Amino acid sequence: MTKLLEKAVAKARELPEAEQDAIAQIVIDEIESERRWDESLAKSPEKLRKLADQAWAEHEAGKSQELDPDQL
Repeated sequence: MTKLLEKAVAKARELPEAEQDAIAQIVIDEIESERRWDESLAKSPEKLRKLADQAWAEHEAGKSQELDPDQL
């Protein structure tokens, strides 16, 4: 376990049980989501290539804009 994850777990231990469970569920959901994305992309790399090509074409056509974190 990394030092950062150990620190996060230590802080989570200080929380009430319900909050610990909520955080645990978020982490589990995120890990599962990443696994599903990895599996999906591994099965169809051509789909990913097509999406990347479309995104690049939109950018080249001036249809993209710089990400502003304050606007999220």
